[in-house]
Amino acid sequence: MGLLFIIGIVSLAILWISRWYNSPEAKGNRGEQKIASILAGLPEEYKVLNNVVLKTKKGTTQIDHIVVSKYAVFAIETKNYTGDIYGSDNSLNWKQIIVTPVTYMKKWWKTYTYVTKNEFYNPVKQALGHAYAIRDLFPEYTHLPYIPIVVFVGDADLKNVRSTHHVIYMSQLLDVISSYNMQYLSPADVLSVFYKLLQENVGESISKTEHVDNIYKARRDYEEKLSSGICPRCGGSLIKRKGKYGEFFGCSNYPECTYTYNGR
Repeated sequence: MGLLFIIGIVSLAILWISRWYNSPEAKGNRGEQKIASILAGLPEEYKVLNNVVLKTKKGTTQIDHIVVSKYAVFAIETKNYTGDIYGSDNSLNWKQIIVTPVTYMKKWWKTYTYVTKNEFYNPVKQALGHAYAIRDLFPEYTHLPYIPIVVFVGDADLKNVRSTHHVIYMSQLLDVISSYNMQYLSPADVLSVFYKLLQENVGESISKTEHVDNIYKARRDYEEKLSSGICPRCGGSLIKRKGKYGEFFGCSNYPECTYTYNGR
């Protein structure tokens, strides 16, 4: 009886560990740790912050990684996904398609495919929002580029991703950052920006529940404005236009506001 009890406890523990290890939160944390390790390889002149939470007009925003340099400030969104990834700048959601070969005991000589389809919020919009949140803290640096980067770790295949921003694999990250080489800040300015971001980071003082509530609140506000034909970035009107990839909605305040949305 005692042995069976121990076996049962061990089995439950293994099951719990397996579920936790494969949970979205655990996968996300592992992905962020990989990117943090890569960013640690940057030269000393680059200043790196990981897991930063900033206050915004709509609550808070969590930024996986920020890199401050003389050349630009980079807001990095990390995604740990498998399968084929489809999406564009204008899409509200992106698609993940996982094709898994399956064999059955009764027909072991045949191979079938099991297709899983998932959607996730457009990571380019996430990274852009993070870049804007950082930019708003530094109105004195009007010419400094704030660069959004979406980096995929794991076995994801960027099958059909159309973006004017950096959507890359982790092996490309350091090359993308080092490709920016026009100087905008002095070494003293870099430290000033870095320490202000440290000061503005409220990650230690805000609960996870409060931050998640802020995310859902911001998402509801965003979707309500879209459904009402209002630009969620500046409050202008959304106007239907035609572009290279078909019809989309653009802000009436263009070119001051470059927000676009394709209705999906």
